[in-house]
Amino acid sequence: MKTRKVHRVPLSRQSLEVLAIMYEFTSNAQYVFQSVRAKNKPMNSQTANKALVDLGYKNKLTAHGLRSIASTYLNEKLINYDVIEACLSHGIKDQVRKAYNRSDYFEERKSVMQLWGDFVEQCEKENI
Repeated sequence: MKTRKVHRVPLSRQSLEVLAIMYEFTSNAQYVFQSVRAKNKPMNSQTANKALVDLGYKNKLTAHGLRSIASTYLNEKLINYDVIEACLSHGIKDQVRKAYNRSDYFEERKSVMQLWGDFVEQCEKENI
């Protein structure tokens, strides 16, 4: 992460399924999503954007834009703002709150990430 702090991420059932599939292809690799050109490097940060372009989303959606969609969806579901910000690995801007609030909301984020995983899965089923 940008701050070089540990960022624990609770994974949804759907994310774990993707990782299980990827393991079949990358079990001996250093990275789950490794570069196809350089075997000892991770996939390029722009690979997801290229995939979105290839899928017809040029000038409509970026990989970073998916974070905005997630934030909007979770806010509409009335999820606690601090939990959403923790899911996005956004730091606390208010220095006083930052000094006192050391929570990473890990337990709360488990259900939030599953809610998001279920939403994405439903979008796939409905071809949205």
